[in-house]
Amino acid sequence: METRDAVAGAIVGSDGEEQTAKKVAAPKKDNPQTKTRMEQIFGFKKEDLTSWHSLVALLNRPTDPASLGIFRFLFGLLMAIDVTQERGLSHLDYKFLDGAPVCRFPLINFLQPLPMDWMYLVYVVMFLGSLGIMLGCFYRLSCLMFISTYWYVFFLDKTTWNNHSYLYGLIGFQLILMDGNRYWSVDGLRRPAKRNAHVPLWNYTVLRTQIFIVYFIAGVKKLDADWVEGYSMSYLAHHWLFDPFKVILPVELVNILVVHGGGLFLDLTAGYLLFFDATRPYAFFFVSYFHCMNSQLFSIGMFSYTMLATSPLFCYPDWPRRFFAYFPAFLRPVLPFTSTNPQPSTSCVYAETHGTGTERQESPPAAKPSKLRLKHKLGAIFTILYIIEQFFMPYSHFITKGYNNWTNGLYGYSWDMMVHARSHQHVKITYKDGKTGDIGYLNPGVFTQSRRWKDHGDMLKQYATCLNQLLPRYNISDPEIYFDIWVSINERFQQRIFDPRVDIVKADWSPFRPNAWLMPLLVDLSPWRTKFQEIEDSLDNQTEIVFIADFPGLHLENFVSEDLGNTSIHVLQGQVKVEVVDEKKNHTLQAGEQIQVPAGAYHKVYTVSEDPSCYMYIYVNTTEAGLLQNFTKLSELQERVRNGTETEPLPPELLPLMAADDEGAEVNATDPIVRLFLKRQRRMKEVKKRREAGVLERLDRFAVKKYYTIRRGFVMTAIAMRNLAVGLPPLEQLTREVAFANMKEPEAETNQDERLKDEVGHGEL
Repeated sequence: METRDAVAGAIVGSDGEEQTAKKVAAPKKDNPQTKTRMEQIFGFKKEDLTSWHSLVALLNRPTDPASLGIFRFLFGLLMAIDVTQERGLSHLDYKFLDGAPVCRFPLINFLQPLPMDWMYLVYVVMFLGSLGIMLGCFYRLSCLMFISTYWYVFFLDKTTWNNHSYLYGLIGFQLILMDGNRYWSVDGLRRPAKRNAHVPLWNYTVLRTQIFIVYFIAGVKKLDADWVEGYSMSYLAHHWLFDPFKVILPVELVNILVVHGGGLFLDLTAGYLLFFDATRPYAFFFVSYFHCMNSQLFSIGMFSYTMLATSPLFCYPDWPRRFFAYFPAFLRPVLPFTSTNPQPSTSCVYAETHGTGTERQESPPAAKPSKLRLKHKLGAIFTILYIIEQFFMPYSHFITKGYNNWTNGLYGYSWDMMVHARSHQHVKITYKDGKTGDIGYLNPGVFTQSRRWKDHGDMLKQYATCLNQLLPRYNISDPEIYFDIWVSINERFQQRIFDPRVDIVKADWSPFRPNAWLMPLLVDLSPWRTKFQEIEDSLDNQTEIVFIADFPGLHLENFVSEDLGNTSIHVLQGQVKVEVVDEKKNHTLQAGEQIQVPAGAYHKVYTVSEDPSCYMYIYVNTTEAGLLQNFTKLSELQERVRNGTETEPLPPELLPLMAADDEGAEVNATDPIVRLFLKRQRRMKEVKKRREAGVLERLDRFAVKKYYTIRRGFVMTAIAMRNLAVGLPPLEQLTREVAFANMKEPEAETNQDERLKDEVGHGEL
């Protein structure tokens, strides 16, 4: 019978022949077990690693193509869906804003998007490439079409970089070098020599090792103290998905044990558990549960489903044959092969057979012994070098020093998934006219749709350079650009991430040198986080609090909105001087002292101590508190009207409360408070209705939303292809065509532009 191997060792895998041999081999007495214990567990012998020749032969060992073929199909299918979703085909015009003054963040500055219609063509090539991968049709060409356009789009915008997008590009690159079209492919129908032919073992080795690295390095990165102590993703414990755990555990323990502890344990062990036969069923359950939860917790597109599709790669390579053998016979013509004898392939190295007929053969009868060729050696060299490179890349930040901020490197190739959570309290962009000296302020995020630039020095440099080029259009000569950005990472103090005194336009930045204008993370203040919760618990629900830390010699300029009453500054550590601008008064405060600051006015907080200062703002949103109080009164009044206990006649402005129960009635409230109250009620009813919806209704709503999203992408693509072929139509016709593409589901209340902008703003990792 044929050889069926999974992986050799932690890199190569376990032999898949053992269990299936029991069903098809001769009786045990005629087929003695000759494998060593190591070979039974790992799928290779110690001798296979003793020389280069034996290692090349091992990595090119003939292996069943079935599992690889199924993965190729699933990956191509998921990438075809991803093109319309996370890659952005459905909102491409919003994504690139062709012709608009916009700041972009490519990996290399000269890399720019093509004109809009040509960008649609790029996406068409990417989509066709993914379909070709799925079908195994013109396989190498399809892989080349996919990865060339995919990496181009990937490098165009660093603000969308994340680990899973990086992984898609890596897998696409791997597949172009593999024989992924040997099973259940159109190429197999076109060329019988490729149909159901063996693939070399290294095809599986590279893919499995890549997935092992994704899990294991993600686990190693979670050994970070912030993750272990439960600060990275503490908000997740309040999600409804963790409600079953909250039946037996308090939220604090759900956060520590389930969210952080469970995530750490799963990432560290998933690769090993998937590897061994005895633990693989348990790994399948926990890994599948983990990825299904992630698909609901985060906006991460096809990542969860792609990782689910990689799990069967760790099974015996012939699992699809046994799986599809259970299907009815009339479906066999369209299902993958179930025959158990793949044909020989020149991509593999076949060993000589020895012994009597009662001994198990190492290759199928039709396979002849083969010698090592150059392509076999190249396959082995690629496997070894690629694995080394992938283990090295997550720790290569000592080379690309300029990309390091409070976290290392470009987020997206380090597998430090969800380890760092950021919140931004204050962002100020100041420009100074280089000739007149006039100073002004820009709206944060002007000329860009991204929010990611606030955390990365390389993007900040690109943004400042772009603003320097755009502002002269608005009569600002030789502008200097200064950024004052306050960030809290993993629930620490809000603090500056970049030096606000540095003109970023003229500031030096290099990918190979540390960023000189990066402010250090105040890790010495991290122990204060344990006190934050105590302070917050001592306040009532209407009181808000913000924790601030600042460096000596710097100051925070802040404006207190008129909505915020009772705003006070409490000093926790160090010494500060508070200047109330309108009153022209200075107040020096020590640790433990506080001061009330007026609403509707500016004030400045200077750090005058030698060490960083720590203080907190405590305030109440009086407008919101008053509104909620009015809502409570209106709700009580509405309830009395409903149950008939209200004896006094309602004034005209409150009469709409009586019609609120009639969902079909058009309520015209003249009082703004009543109008807001009724609007809030309708929204709460809609939310409750959605939450209580049945499975079929949820699926229908999901399908309708996806239909209109994907529909827009394809209609806009058809318009762009027509434009490239015959030119632009009259403006009136183009307007009608775009309106047709923007058609939305009837029940949608928001306009199309808002809906599409919501899709663009998917969650950042």
